[in-house]
Amino acid sequence: MDSLISELMEPFSFMFMQQALIIVVLVAVPTALLSCFLVLKGWSLMGDAISHSVLPGVVLAYVFAIPYAVGAFVAGMCCALTTGFIKDHSRLKEDTVMGIVFSSMFGFGLVLMTKIESGVHLDHILFGDVLGISWRDISDAGVITALVMLFIVVKGKDLLVYVFDHQHAKAIGLPVKWLHYGLLAMLSLTIVGALKAVGMILVIALLIAPGAIAFLLTSQFKSMLWLSMVISVSSSLLGVYVSFYLDSAPAPTIIMVMSLIFIGVFCYTSYRNKMISTALE
Repeated sequence: MDSLISELMEPFSFMFMQQALIIVVLVAVPTALLSCFLVLKGWSLMGDAISHSVLPGVVLAYVFAIPYAVGAFVAGMCCALTTGFIKDHSRLKEDTVMGIVFSSMFGFGLVLMTKIESGVHLDHILFGDVLGISWRDISDAGVITALVMLFIVVKGKDLLVYVFDHQHAKAIGLPVKWLHYGLLAMLSLTIVGALKAVGMILVIALLIAPGAIAFLLTSQFKSMLWLSMVISVSSSLLGVYVSFYLDSAPAPTIIMVMSLIFIGVFCYTSYRNKMISTALE
């Protein structure tokens, strides 16, 4: 029995695992909160667009010897602002514009990486390196988490009105432009905070899956926020823990755990709704 407990506790004895568990929690909280707004707003593709667009910012940050987080944030905001500008000045729909902008910026980033000798490892940017993070990365993620939570606490009610009914929010005098770009700024910051942990590809799942799962389980927004955080944090911790024994990459393992939860919840809610419909007939 003691040997079994010792084996189960083994991951916690390594510093890199302790750091990994801490940073995935710090990443899971803001992504879970924002995922609720993105799912309700129909902005899932916006998270995809911004996450891909940070690549040229990371490479240029290396060239100019500035923190990569600064370059990634600026690139993410450029993507969001460019998307908004083209949408407002053309007949194209927002999803079409996002597809063009993020693929262009991602392609530009790949070209830069092939032409510039940099210390930026493409695999780490795409898929993260949660086992190679430092305490500085953890502190940066902590600051970003605090900023996102503060923004949602202060502007949560206004954001909720804006997400559900843009025209109503505008009619009652809410600063819809500030809310719009404030939400985009928090999204960009969150992606920057998650970049080293899960990478630009897998962060998309963290920005969609928790909110989508919670949306299937409840119709109340406050409950949706709490459920989303619980699902995101527990999936992240379990994914890192299981990856230790499977000898797999932690970030993809986290996503697989979330995917299994989504499938289970989807099957459960579908069965429940079918039973309710049958009972009403």
